[in-house]
Amino acid sequence: MTELFLSFRLAFLVTAILLVLATPLAYWLAFSKWRAKFLIEAVVALPLVLPPTVLGFYLLIAMGPRGPLGKLWLALFGHTLAFTFTGLVIASVFYSLPFCVQPLVASFEKIDPKLLAASHVLGVGKERTFFRIILPLSLPGAITAAVLTFAHTLGEFGVVLMVGGNLPGATRTVSISIYDHVQSIEYVAANQLALALLTISFVLLALVYGVNRRVGVRWLAR
Repeated sequence: MTELFLSFRLAFLVTAILLVLATPLAYWLAFSKWRAKFLIEAVVALPLVLPPTVLGFYLLIAMGPRGPLGKLWLALFGHTLAFTFTGLVIASVFYSLPFCVQPLVASFEKIDPKLLAASHVLGVGKERTFFRIILPLSLPGAITAAVLTFAHTLGEFGVVLMVGGNLPGATRTVSISIYDHVQSIEYVAANQLALALLTISFVLLALVYGVNRRVGVRWLAR
């Protein structure tokens, strides 16, 4: 199934990119004392409340030939981002951002400040403290962020349709394929794809709860 493979490829890329980008952002949101950081939190959380078509529309404008991203991409590579797989990746990064940032922020905020203070007193730098204390203690949150981002991207519809269209082999994901089958009254094919997504989503969520419970038990034992 080309659509399923394309969706998995999109989800893997978006998850990898967001884990890199969202981790420092979540760290800053968790530990920053800036009073106006709630504005950044609101921007990050916007995709949770905005209709996908609204976000998709503005991303489409930005990636079009007259948009800032589209103009830049056109100058560098000779084509715009709209209706391309690369455009899907960029749009999905924006759309799935809160699903990666918020679990990480929650995990960072749960860390006992005394551990960080002790690390500082012992002369350990911020970078080493992050990799030796903060990141290991936040592993359940990182796992949750990765799985939620992957599952959310895998099932995207509105943003993907607005930015990528419905180009077979290029931007036609499994969710769009299900919609096309339903529109064509091909319920058997639609059911097969829908059941595949349902199974994958259930397995991923079960994995999150199972792994997080094991990780939590291990840290408590330590």
